[in-house]
Amino acid sequence: MTRTGILLTGMLAVAACAGPAREAETASPTPALERAARADSVRRHYTRADVDFMTGMIVHHAQALVMAGMAPSHGASEPLRTLAARIINGQNDEIALMQRWLRDRGEPVPEVDEAGRVSGHAGHAPGTMAGMLTPEQMRRLDAARGGEWDRLFLTYMIQHHQGALVMVDELFATHGAGQGDETFRIASGIGADQATEIDRMQRMLEERIFDEP
Repeated sequence: MTRTGILLTGMLAVAACAGPAREAETASPTPALERAARADSVRRHYTRADVDFMTGMIVHHAQALVMAGMAPSHGASEPLRTLAARIINGQNDEIALMQRWLRDRGEPVPEVDEAGRVSGHAGHAPGTMAGMLTPEQMRRLDAARGGEWDRLFLTYMIQHHQGALVMVDELFATHGAGQGDETFRIASGIGADQATEIDRMQRMLEERIFDEP
């Protein structure tokens, strides 16, 4: 065989070996695709208890928005106005997170308008969730003004937040629930925020900082 023939034979052999490797390399998923696949797999692993928690907590948070939204028109003191604004911002952020969680998994998503009214949910009547105010309590809060509104707001919002903690505890006590990374972050974050605000509101009640001089 000539030198040229030997070279051609060698090149063909190398190409034959390299071809499948290149095809395999081309067919390999990119890191971005692998991350997306893992994220999609994580999203698919959730329980009905997780869905019920997210849906119920959106409705629960919506009532807090209604309560805190009364502050400017009901003669709330400056410290209470600041607290109410902080609660509104925090609850809105958490509602958005929970809505996205449900949307990513193809679950029904309750919608909350600026007034705190909820649409697109079922099976979560206010009276069935821990800490939710009764219609009579909401009427009393709406009828109060000034220092009396401040006192009722703090008392009722502590009750409301304590109910949220019960809901978080019930989620984690349910077998298989609250295990996804995102689910755990949302639920534990809500629990931590509510506990911090309960401590703050209890101090405000004890110090009676809203009393007029």
